[in-house]
Amino acid sequence: MHKAGFVSIVGLPNTGKSTLLNALLGEKLVIASPKAQTTRKRILGIYNDDDTQIVFSDTPGLIPDPHYELQRKMNEMAEGTFTDADIVIFLVEPDVPVDRQISEKLQALQRPLLVLINKADISDTEKLNTFAAGMEQLFPGATIKTISALYKFNTDKIIPFLKQFLTEHPPFFSKDELSDRDVRFFVSEIIREQILKQYFREIPYASEVVIDEYKEDVAISRIRAIIYVERETQKMILLGKAGTAIKKLGTEARKNIEQFIGQKVFLDLTVKVLKNWRNDPAILKKLGFQ
Repeated sequence: MHKAGFVSIVGLPNTGKSTLLNALLGEKLVIASPKAQTTRKRILGIYNDDDTQIVFSDTPGLIPDPHYELQRKMNEMAEGTFTDADIVIFLVEPDVPVDRQISEKLQALQRPLLVLINKADISDTEKLNTFAAGMEQLFPGATIKTISALYKFNTDKIIPFLKQFLTEHPPFFSKDELSDRDVRFFVSEIIREQILKQYFREIPYASEVVIDEYKEDVAISRIRAIIYVERETQKMILLGKAGTAIKKLGTEARKNIEQFIGQKVFLDLTVKVLKNWRNDPAILKKLGFQ
């Protein structure tokens, strides 16, 4: 008998959703960063064993008060998984209040809810117990567990717990697949990960990466990527003096892409200004935010 099902991982920004997915899959599938709003699009990560397939949705962080159309689109993508899934994992961190509207939507779900209190490694036992008691009151009927996704504390108990709610079903995806996204998507995410690491303030949030060309050859893959920003000043910061900043970005991104695809890479990065892209519905649709 083979079981299969869909599980959504949702939560506020920077609660560790991507880190949790990587821990559950045993692979670095999605980028993770200390900066909030790292995940922008829904990404499926597929767990397989001999008799089970669990399709996880890693979702953008739920933003209680979105300021941009981009953030509203991200909320729509995340909230859309509430009803798509057979099971919902709600990731929280101690002492961070849960938005009332979000909690009400989760309380109304007619499906199993697993509330995971993450970052147990940085909280004392008394605070954790108090916060867990609060979660039990807020989400009666839900299962509450304490974990550390970063250090894989208690994460080994999650897959066995989820399996009990799965129904008999053949695999939804081929058993050798790890995600529904293609290589071009992950290459763009690797480049964006370096932007998150190397730049500060508004730059990571005002930037979006598009793979303009991807040519595979036996010896080397040639990739041309465009980094869009909203203002000329942001472009100049990304480039740096005499192009030093973009060169460093390209070098680090290339190394990570080569490790990901297992082949030498020639990476060409171009920075372009796309004014107000975060607030323009037509541009957002073209960039895949729908």
